[in-house]
Amino acid sequence: MITSFRPAWWCRGRHAQTLWGALVHPTPPVPLTRERWETPDGDFLDIDRAEGTARAPALIVLHGLEGSSRSKPVLGLMAAAHRVGWEAVGINFRSCSGEPNRLRRAYHGGDSEELGWVIDRMTAEHPTRAMGCVGVSLGGNVLLKYLGERGAQVPQAVRAASAISTPFDLGIAVRYMERGMSRLYMRHLVSSLKQKTVAKLARYPDLVDPLRLGAVRTLAEFDHVVTGPLHGFQDGRTYWHASSSVGRLSAIRRPTLLINAEDDPFFPGEALPREAIARNVHLTAEFPRSGGHAGFISGRWPSRATSWAVERAMRFLRERLAW
Repeated sequence: MITSFRPAWWCRGRHAQTLWGALVHPTPPVPLTRERWETPDGDFLDIDRAEGTARAPALIVLHGLEGSSRSKPVLGLMAAAHRVGWEAVGINFRSCSGEPNRLRRAYHGGDSEELGWVIDRMTAEHPTRAMGCVGVSLGGNVLLKYLGERGAQVPQAVRAASAISTPFDLGIAVRYMERGMSRLYMRHLVSSLKQKTVAKLARYPDLVDPLRLGAVRTLAEFDHVVTGPLHGFQDGRTYWHASSSVGRLSAIRRPTLLINAEDDPFFPGEALPREAIARNVHLTAEFPRSGGHAGFISGRWPSRATSWAVERAMRFLRERLAW
């Protein structure tokens, strides 16, 4: 698993890489148009699109936990696709577009059925167009789970994929974030998730016990109290087991590039599924020692910073979606 990534000398360490990638790293402007897609169950997804040239491939990008299609890594990928003439499509998971979704349910890390619906709809729009998919963080888990569940039945239009900073085992990920400085990221995510849940209580008063919600302090507790039961799982542990992509990697049948840093503050390097990847010829892994979570910032100076992960993922996809 040799990698070409070399972190910027001025952006050393997993937290510097993570925070620069999420908060500081500039992204080129992308001419996005928002579309609202009504879902079969009476809810909606907000989709952000940048048009491509005729007959060019399309890139579908999935964001991470409490992110959106306007998150910096997602915008970086969409801008890179747009630069080469591809259509770029950013999916906003339910409740992540800036407007609460209609139904009691929200989104979760194993919602591969929703992704399948999006891909099927896009395939129906342009049956002969090639597509690539990239998932970032939790979106990477959703994407890998979808590819593993469908196996050879993934639509032929989907030629290749990449997953960046994936929490392959959700149970391991939420527990890992209770350690050290990772708790700062966890607290931010938990605060955002709780605020959305409290707002939804106005419409669905029986959604969750307000006292239990108020006592939640960790992602694991939120999954036990909210995510699991809200989406049909007995509890958080059942949700993690059913929704993690790690057990489905062996069934993936599309060329897929996996990019994770060993120092990712969201997922431990020792838990990376190296053996499962080595047994599947369709998987390629690059696990550099550093890079943080969806960071991978390189470049001689801050003014010339680049995201190696974005460039590497796009190079991988362009080699397999030649047109």
